[in-house]
Amino acid sequence: MRELGLTTDVETAAAILGIGRTKAYALARTGEFPVRLLRVGRRYVVPVQAILNLLAVE
Repeated sequence: MRELGLTTDVETAAAILGIGRTKAYALARTGEFPVRLLRVGRRYVVPVQAILNLLAVE
């Protein structure tokens, strides 16, 4: 996961977290995605560090 860089897309983050694509975007729209999302234009990006923190990976 560390090779992803600083951010990744919602689909990749969802796959890591075991969430389906459709459900991930629904959660993103309602602000309920399990980690912090950043809105960049029309896209959502997910900070990789937020995923690592959620999974307790150092």
